[in-house]
Amino acid sequence: MSQEAFQRSAAPGGVHHQLAAMAGEWEGRFRLWFEPGPPAEDSVQRGRIRLVGGGRFLLHEYEGRCGGEPFEGVALWAYHLDNQAFECAWGESFGTGTSIMFSTGPVTDGRFAALGSYRDSVGGERWGWRTELSQADAQHLDVRMFNVTPAGEEALAVEVNYRRVSASAGQG
Repeated sequence: MSQEAFQRSAAPGGVHHQLAAMAGEWEGRFRLWFEPGPPAEDSVQRGRIRLVGGGRFLLHEYEGRCGGEPFEGVALWAYHLDNQAFECAWGESFGTGTSIMFSTGPVTDGRFAALGSYRDSVGGERWGWRTELSQADAQHLDVRMFNVTPAGEEALAVEVNYRRVSASAGQG
């Protein structure tokens, strides 16, 4: 990837420009589902998203509570110009245990979506985990995560509806 290609992507209308718009301080509603129906958890999540690597990547650090217990996590998001794919490396104290989940996928309809996988706790088949980011406007950011059964059926597992809490540019 050339510096010129990155500069085009970072210009208004480019994918890296869209990613940069997500940088800032955020707070919002965190909901978690283990099965269809009402969420098992409905609480507050706080996050900080900042640009790293000269604007090539977003680092999302966040914290919240689930079942009364604190959790924290980190995700590194990128758009791989050569592969024309969204990439994510994610780990948190609640959802991923001691592993890092690696995900990749296309940008579709203005949403960044990446698919990773994990093995269930009893060593059975791998399940998918799809993450979507969407930003309807500068003040709102939605993060949705879906469990994907080995048969390909999807169910919403996590939804965070962030609202911007400061005008921080988030650059780092």
